[in-house]
This record gives sequence, structure tokens and C-alpha cells, in this order.
Amino acid sequence: MKRALLAIAALSALAACQSEKKPGPGGLALSSEHTALATMERVALAANSCWFKSKDPTFRPYRLAPELNSFSGRPRILVVPAKNPGDRPLLVVQAEGHPTRVEAFGPLMHQSSGNRIASDVRRWAAGDSGCSGAG
Repeated sequence: MKRALLAIAALSALAACQSEKKPGPGGLALSSEHTALATMERVALAANSCWFKSKDPTFRPYRLAPELNSFSGRPRILVVPAKNPGDRPLLVVQAEGHPTRVEAFGPLMHQSSGNRIASDVRRWAAGDSGCSGAG
């Protein structure tokens, strides 16, 4: 009996590790990689690489502040002033829901870089991790 319980527990743990499939738009199954957290992790990595590590002059006065561990179900990244990271965010990019919806807002969206930011975020949220080359 004890062995049977251990086998069931092991199988349950193994099943929990498998990629979960969820119905998506048009009845397509989306893997668990399309969660809000996975999407924002991908966006954060691409933003850090393309906007900040590349020394893009558009983003030189700013700093990335990821807040991916969200208990509200809305993981997000913030772009804050580099010289005062405790100041109000100038850009917020967050994701939520099933299917995942990503939105970007803040003062940077109303500047000349707003269209580029929106385009980059859409591309990264869709799975492309490349840089736009605008920097």
C-alpha cells in the first residue's frame, strides 16, 4: 500500500512538471510558456539586452526595474530614471490574463520613442527576441 501511494505521488509530481496546454484563441492550445509571467520574462530579457546593454542612446538616461514576482497576476517591468531609480516610473509594461494581454503606458509612450517601444514590446511578447536596430 505504501509503495502504491509513493508511486502515485511520484506520477503526480511528474505530471505537474509537464507543459500544461490551455485552449487559446481559435481553439488552439497554448503551452504554459504563454502565461503572463513567461511573456514578461521574455520582454524583460529582450528590453534589457536591446535597450540597456546595447547602450541605446534613447534609453541611456533610464534604468530597467523588473517586478516579475507579482501576487496580483500582473508581472511588469518599469523604466525609471537612472539617476533616481526610486522616482516614478516613466514606462510600465505589464501582462495579465489568459490569453495574455500586454500593455505599455507612461510618459515615454507619449514621446518620440513611443511607437518604437510599442513595436518592440509587441514583437517580444509574440516571441521574437531580436532588437529593432533603431538604437
